[in-house]
Amino acid sequence: MKIQSKVVLLHRFARSYATTGGSTVQHVAKFEGVPPQSTIFSLIQPTGNIHLGNYLGAIRSWKELSESDSPGSKFIFGIADLHAITLPKDPQTLKRFRHEAIASLLASGLSPEKCTIFHQSAVPEHTELSWYFTCITSMGNLNRMTQWKSKAQQVQNSSIYDDRVMEATKAGVLCYPILQAADILIYRATHVPVGDDQSQHLELTRGIANTFNHTYKTKFFPIVKTLLTPSKKILSLRNPSKKMSKSDPDQNSCIYVTDSPEIVAKKIRKATTDSIQGPIYYAPEERPGVSNLINVISGLTGKSIDEVVADLHWVKDHKQFKDHVTELIVEEFRENREMYQRLTADISYLDEVCARGRDNAREIASANIAQVRKLIGMD
Repeated sequence: MKIQSKVVLLHRFARSYATTGGSTVQHVAKFEGVPPQSTIFSLIQPTGNIHLGNYLGAIRSWKELSESDSPGSKFIFGIADLHAITLPKDPQTLKRFRHEAIASLLASGLSPEKCTIFHQSAVPEHTELSWYFTCITSMGNLNRMTQWKSKAQQVQNSSIYDDRVMEATKAGVLCYPILQAADILIYRATHVPVGDDQSQHLELTRGIANTFNHTYKTKFFPIVKTLLTPSKKILSLRNPSKKMSKSDPDQNSCIYVTDSPEIVAKKIRKATTDSIQGPIYYAPEERPGVSNLINVISGLTGKSIDEVVADLHWVKDHKQFKDHVTELIVEEFRENREMYQRLTADISYLDEVCARGRDNAREIASANIAQVRKLIGMD
């Protein structure tokens, strides 16, 4: 079954949102266009092949945004390779992952003609601005962030002021939300499309922008708006109590954009469901595995959960249900998979795209950092 209609992904933007007024969090529901003169920005970590959760949670929305007709708007997307080394990686593996991540973005439909695609580390202004922000950010704000605790393998009520926790936590893991703020604000981004798990970091970004503007009596940094992507978090196929992850030791839990139709079918067949017979319905607590697959269908078709469940009225058993999910995934990734294979075999083209993106990004970042230096007396 081929998906005929264009998937509707993104929020209806009022034109007034081109300014700093309005709500700072917007749910992405219906796409009608990006306000003129916007700057849309987001990064993804280089973890190798893009999996289904990455694709539905971020990249597909990036593609739809970048294809909008919005006079004067900029679309800046890239690879967060500096964030990738908060936990050290094998150098050769990291290099390969960086190339694969760029190939995945291109294979997923991002066009270097419509948006800037680059490696974060190629633009040194990110780290310069990060230091300026570090000097105005309190330890209390960093301690309240939740993701550093999971990265440092600490429980959520852990405190950096505990000697044991402090000893076990690298400074980069604690401070990387400041670098995230610098990533966004070095381009004076107006909107950042993210999933629910990054909402807290964008609150910190808004706080840092406000602190900087207040400290230096300026309105230089805009108050960036969160665009919550429409897809719910895609969970592990084998253990739907945790999110889909490449690092999962059970590789049947994760579907990649590059998986063959046969591998996709095998993984979906092995996906955890339940023993409940009869109609398919959405109940994350009662039926986490079935509900996870409903989320996948919702993300692929752009339909609401209720619409998906209504469409599944014909499904008689789990086999039919899983076959339907398999068909949708295989069709969605057919062209992506073929293009990815061509791109990863052409490193020179990937390097060319990155060089062009670096130059475009640096042109914006260097002008903005010059203004920041002037504001703080570093010019």
